[in-house]
Amino acid sequence: MKRTILFWLAALLAAALALGLCLLAGASGWGLPARGILRLRLDRVLAGFVVGASLAAAGTVFQALLRNPLADPYVLGVSSGAGLGAAVAFLTGVASVSVAALPLIAFAFAAATLFLVYRLAMVGGRTSIYGLILSGVIVSSVCSSLLMFTIWVSPASALHGVLGWMLGNLEVYSRSLLLAVCAIATVGLAGIWAMAPELNALTLGEDVAHYVGIRTRVAVPMGLALATLTTAAGVSLAGLIGFVGLVVPHVVRAITGPDHRRLVPASALAGGVFLAVCDALARTVLAPREVPVGVVTALIGGPFFLTILRRRRRGGWLE
Repeated sequence: MKRTILFWLAALLAAALALGLCLLAGASGWGLPARGILRLRLDRVLAGFVVGASLAAAGTVFQALLRNPLADPYVLGVSSGAGLGAAVAFLTGVASVSVAALPLIAFAFAAATLFLVYRLAMVGGRTSIYGLILSGVIVSSVCSSLLMFTIWVSPASALHGVLGWMLGNLEVYSRSLLLAVCAIATVGLAGIWAMAPELNALTLGEDVAHYVGIRTRVAVPMGLALATLTTAAGVSLAGLIGFVGLVVPHVVRAITGPDHRRLVPASALAGGVFLAVCDALARTVLAPREVPVGVVTALIGGPFFLTILRRRRRGGWLE
């Protein structure tokens, strides 16, 4: 069963790669040298896979730590914090100083946001699920407001590019940035997979995890940090893309079960396939005009979220 699931996910990945390359060919033509065109297409498909895998894996961690399959990086304000940091780096020109500047600044802002949320939710040395979610919503709203203000005061020449980035854009302007994000995402994904036993225990609650030998005061911050790292990597490359970290882990969990030793790699593969296919649709639905990929994921994820939320009303928002 395990091998069958991974086989089909790998097959879907190969199909998504082929679909992305073929649709790019139809949209762009073959006027430029074939090698250069192929490189651009491969970069874009790779960007979609890396960003989708990063967001899906981060959503898996947040859902395990919050014990709620409807949680995602936006719940704790991580995506908004990373987006604010990336926008500041982009508009101030700091991102052009070094290839690693943009993802590192995005991670710094996301980590600061997460730390603030964690401190606000802490009462008597402990944090509650309710406190984390409430603090995350408040801090996320503040970061979104600051992001809007940053865009409002930005020069008109950069406004279009920033707005496109905010809605989600997988066009690769720098291959060095793509490779840097791939390296950061790989480290984060490997760390999350290594934490699979701890995540399995933490889904039962911190108290239960503590009694079975998990050092929760180390495991919880470590899991949040790794999820923040992968989220910041994805946001720095492609902007704000929602619902990937919400929809994909929920669907994959229904197929593979709750064991994170299977759930983490399967969610990463499925997230990469999902975003690569969404990007292919975004490039072709209104061709030659391109729809931001974040709009496509929202149109797919929004109704899905409402459907799941309606089914879960009887059990309560936080089970």
